[in-house]
Amino acid sequence: MLFATMNKSNRFRMSSFKIFDLMFNQRNIHELTCRFAVVLLLTCQCLADDGYEMDDFLKREYSLTKPYQGLGSSSSSYWDLMGNAMITTEHVRLTPDLQSRQGAVWSRVPCFLRDWELQVHFKIHGHGKKNLNGDGMALWYTKERMQTGPVFGNMNLFTGLGVFVDTYPNENKNHEKKYNPSTQRVFPYVSGMVGNGTLAYEHDRDGQSTELGGCTALVRNIPHDTFLLIRYTKNRLTIQIDVDGKQEWQDCLDLPGVRLPRGYFFGASSVTGDLSDNHDLISMKLYQLTVERTQEEEEEEELIPSVDNFEHLNKVEVQEEGMSGVQLFFTIVFSVIGIFVLGVVAVVMYGRWKENSRKRFY
Repeated sequence: MLFATMNKSNRFRMSSFKIFDLMFNQRNIHELTCRFAVVLLLTCQCLADDGYEMDDFLKREYSLTKPYQGLGSSSSSYWDLMGNAMITTEHVRLTPDLQSRQGAVWSRVPCFLRDWELQVHFKIHGHGKKNLNGDGMALWYTKERMQTGPVFGNMNLFTGLGVFVDTYPNENKNHEKKYNPSTQRVFPYVSGMVGNGTLAYEHDRDGQSTELGGCTALVRNIPHDTFLLIRYTKNRLTIQIDVDGKQEWQDCLDLPGVRLPRGYFFGASSVTGDLSDNHDLISMKLYQLTVERTQEEEEEEELIPSVDNFEHLNKVEVQEEGMSGVQLFFTIVFSVIGIFVLGVVAVVMYGRWKENSRKRFY
């Protein structure tokens, strides 16, 4: 009986050992390791999708998020409010859907980061029909702050970077009838401009003469969230949009050779005229980017905003426009008249000279 019990116990131990050996043989260990790695990767991906991968780099002193506590009133707030801008629990309304309104928010703290990324969550909506709404909103990184003016509620001749979400085509109010895909922009339109304090934004031309580039962005009266991204790193300006509800960034502008000084202020502004819209700012989140730089790049400091080869871009645009038919006609007419007048004057002068010569001879 005792032998049978021991034999049974030994068989149990042998069975347990086989199970243990089966679980931890080389093949199963490799399989378990792979499964653990997959689970870990999926977990990290989920965290990345929620934005946690950038939380360590979020700079709250340059960011504007809910619940907007103390905005514009508390001395501890990082932001100022101006104009007709108002605060709600869900957004900062830069302008309401009313005529002749302008509003803005401006950071109180100058930004000295070399490389940064600004993610903006906004909404533009109103009762006006297509092309009967306006005017749009702008995002700023400029030397000046808390100024009012004609450029989406901010001053003209600004110093720094302006990114415009323009919802109304001023240059061609009947652009649908005259649409030419090779030259005409489709609105709403996102564009970028760098100003040096002397370069003017031409409102009547929707800033086309000073535009660095841009893209169409159908952002008005849509049911899903709309986002805009501005990235500045190693003198490269990138603008991307997410306006289709797909949670995917789409390229809008990517330009090297953009030189922006440090110590400027972030802001957002909007304006309405005869046409109007609600321009709502939900959040502005600024992230510091970690970029490898050489010692020379670390010591480099920009004093005046500029863009490499920007003058060449202006010349190309002027050449593409050319003279209109009316201008060409009058140019030819006045040239012919000028040549005729010069010919008559020359004949008269020659006649007088010949007559004077004859008198002296006699």
